[in-house]
Amino acid sequence: MQSLKRLFAAASIVIATLVFAGESPAPATPEGTTIKGEVLEVLDTDSFTYLRLKTKDGEIWAATNRASVSKGAEITLEDVTVMKNFESKALKRTFPTIMFGSLPGAQRKSALPPGHASVPKDKDIGDVHVAKAKGANAKTVSEIVTNSAQLKDKPVLVRGKVVRYNRAILGKNWIHLRDGTGSSHDDTDDILVTTANEAKVGDVVTAKGVVRTDKDFGSGYAYKVMIENATLQR
Repeated sequence: MQSLKRLFAAASIVIATLVFAGESPAPATPEGTTIKGEVLEVLDTDSFTYLRLKTKDGEIWAATNRASVSKGAEITLEDVTVMKNFESKALKRTFPTIMFGSLPGAQRKSALPPGHASVPKDKDIGDVHVAKAKGANAKTVSEIVTNSAQLKDKPVLVRGKVVRYNRAILGKNWIHLRDGTGSSHDDTDDILVTTANEAKVGDVVTAKGVVRTDKDFGSGYAYKVMIENATLQR
């Protein structure tokens, strides 16, 4: 019972902190997820392109920074964040549920409306070049992403800087680590880690966990590679 109370309290805090001017609060939802689907409808505004998509789990509404997207196209949206009761003043319409994300190859910036409280992956947090972890199973971020097939379900140790942090979601904290290796062009410079430990953006931590690949949490949420149930050390 106490654990349930703490979970509801944490959710209330997250929702309360994600209120921004003129819009409804976003739910506590893991970021960095991917959505794939066929474009059924396109609505453009000055800032965003709204898309009705047919996914394997049904039809959804999504949005991204203004882009040229054709009806009937098969697209993928990355770094997705779900928002509830989102009001588009430009369209004079409220979406009960909508997913904001970025098209692959687009400039890495948040596709969320201005003022959203989540931390975009490209936020200026200073130098992300950190020394590689030492010890058994020590890997760089790039090595884990590039060799994920060989490392699947195996323990790894990785040291990096926290560039994104979401607390108390699905019973875990969700962080993205970078260490200066890899490239943004092929997404080998960033790794998602779930952990019970807390951290903050800018922290340099060593994460010890198990590599998972092709994780699908349903509703279009999928990860090519991530590290689960990690312990963090500073």
